[in-house]
Order: sequence, then C-alpha cells, then structure tokens
Amino acid sequence: MALTDVAIRNAKPGGKPIKLADAGGLHLLVTPAGGKLWRLKYRLNGREKQLAIGSYPEISLSEARKRREAARTLIANGKDPSQEKRREKVRSRVAAENSFNVISEEYCAKRKRDGDKRWAPATATRSEYLLSLLKASIGPMAISEIEPADVLDAVRRIERKGNLESARRTLQLASMVFRYAVATARLRSDPTRDLRGALTAPKVTHYGAILKAERVGELLRAIDGYEGMGVAKLAMQIAPHVFVRPGELRHALWEEVDLGSAVWTIPAEKTKMRKPHHVPLSRQVVALFREVPPLSGPVGYVFPSIRTRARPMSENTINAGLRRLGYSSDEMTAHGFRAMASTLLNESGKWSPDAIERALTHGDADKVRAAYHRGAHWQERVEMAQWWSDYLDELRRGDEAAFIGARQ
Repeated sequence: MALTDVAIRNAKPGGKPIKLADAGGLHLLVTPAGGKLWRLKYRLNGREKQLAIGSYPEISLSEARKRREAARTLIANGKDPSQEKRREKVRSRVAAENSFNVISEEYCAKRKRDGDKRWAPATATRSEYLLSLLKASIGPMAISEIEPADVLDAVRRIERKGNLESARRTLQLASMVFRYAVATARLRSDPTRDLRGALTAPKVTHYGAILKAERVGELLRAIDGYEGMGVAKLAMQIAPHVFVRPGELRHALWEEVDLGSAVWTIPAEKTKMRKPHHVPLSRQVVALFREVPPLSGPVGYVFPSIRTRARPMSENTINAGLRRLGYSSDEMTAHGFRAMASTLLNESGKWSPDAIERALTHGDADKVRAAYHRGAHWQERVEMAQWWSDYLDELRRGDEAAFIGARQ
C-alpha cells in the first residue's frame, strides 16, 4: 500500500528502525531518535544497493517519488544513482571553487603582484570595486556555466543606473577574468567575446585644462590667494611646475624627494607605466617643497590627509580647491596641469617633443628607444624644468612678453 502524508506525519519511532514502504523500492526509515529518512532500494548488475534521498519533511513525499523516478531512469540507462550522486557532489564542490567570484579574486590578487604589469593601488581599488558589482549576479555561478546573456544582463543593470562608463569598464574587467580562467584551464572560451557593441557607448569627456597663456597667469594668481589648508595650497602651487599625475603627487613620500640634488624619484609601483620616473625640480619647486615640512612633518607623506598622516591627501583635494577658486570641472582639473604643460611647452618650440613626452611619462612601445630617451633627454629635461618654472612666474606676473611669446 502506498504511503500518504498523513501516515508519514503520524509515524512514531520505536525501539528499532521502522520501514514504511511506498512503491518501486522507495521507503521511509523512521529511526529510534525520531528521524524520518527516505531510502531507495534498487538492483544494478545483479547487486542490491540503496540510495539515500534525503529526510522528511525537507523532502516531501511527492519530491521523494520524483527522485525515485529519476533514479530508475538512470538505472534503465545502466548508470548507478549512488555513483551519480557522488559525482554531482564533486561537481558542485568544483563549481563552488571555480565560481566567478573566486576566480575574480584570484585574478585581482595576481594583477596586484604581476611584475612590471602589476596594477597601481588606485587601479586595483577601482577594478576590485567594479568587479564587486557582479558579485550578486554572476558572482556565485560556476564560471564554466556563465553564458553571454548572463554577463550582458549583469552589466546592463549597471548601465540602467546611468553609469555607462562603469558598465563598459566592468564588462572589460569581466572579460579579463574569463580570459584568465581560459589561461588556467578552467574555461573553454570567453563568453563576453561576442558582446562588443552591446552597451551604450559613454560620451568621451576630457579633463578640463586651461591652455591659454593669459589664463594660466590668472589661475596661478588665484592659487596664490587660496585660503584653504596650507598643505593643499602648496600642493596646488607645486602641481603646475611638475605636472605629474595627481595620484603621483598625492602619494609622494619625503624619502623620494632629494631637495639637495633637486630630484624627485617616483617608484615604479606608483607610476602608470610601471617604471621609475625621475622629476627634475626647479629652484622654485625646491623652495615650495621646503615650505611643506612645518605643516606636514619631515617624514612620511609630503601631502598627508587632514585626518591622519598615515594616509595621503584625498584625491578630491586639489579639484575641490579649484572649485573653491571658481573653476568648474570643464575649465580646470588636477589632471589638467599636464595638458597645460604639454600644450605650452610644445608651443614654445624650445624643447624636443621626446623630452616633453618623457617629462609627461608617456609610454614608448619601443623598449630600446625608451631606454635611450631616459638617458639622452635628462639634461634637456633639467633645463626645461627650470625654464618652465621661470615661464610660469612670468605668466603669474602678467608680463606681456610672455603672452606674445606664447602666441608666436
């Protein structure tokens, strides 16, 4: 007689295990402790075996019968349900170990210690944040089971919030994770390879920068009159002279700055190109650096956070200062000092383009040529750094000759 839910609920434990038969080899085992366990007896290749299906009420009577029929189908095909169950457990464990989240974290860890190609701290932080946006969607999935539609749906959730650039970059990073899984023999191919063009392209925006000599003088005078925190003001005064990337300026350490030799050496791990960058310091910049220690201390970060000297100045400090001075993000940004220097140095006609590019730490695809440039243009860069600071002083004073020279 087949089992019923009422009979199962009313079954009481006894002094020894009690079997309540259903049909087709399925029965419920009531243990002396009160447990109710589903078991399936079957024969395969002349041997009697038993499959543990689960416990009641977690596995209902109807679900137990469905699993019985699934097991009988396997038996009919010559497969052992118990062996298939063990294999499924192994597959589930392997899938959990190879989820997108796990491989994503592994990939990020690799990129942070990847020799000359390792991510800068800021790049690592941004990349890890963007990949974290996928944790709730494709993150828990086994990487081998992720389809293009799964990835597209995940990044379109970001896109629908209006974050077009974040969506684009997240898709790129996801592709890097998939390609890493391919390279480590955990995936056959990258499912994002056919998703190019699927997202809305963000509008390309450029860093705001003042490129006219007359307006540069106005900007420098405005910075001199800045009434914000002393360290921030000095950082804003130094930035136009050295025109390094904002992150490189914020993360400068006193141990990297040799005022006696007038050279600031930025370590490879702090530069975008992952190579040390030597910045010649003009007399004006050396003088400005000497004003910093009374405000920030002689060790650690040159421009520390206002909250703790253990961290660098916020990435928004210089931009916030420019906003307070009345310059919008379309007019001038911390990064804009680089475009300002590049434009006016090239327009001056006094310096070789290679020396200017080397000062800006733009990469050179030819490694031999790049190595030559580092040595060949150093003296020219030293002279250029002093000329540039002198020229900025002329613009600050409003010398008419400086404006005329800039137009020629």
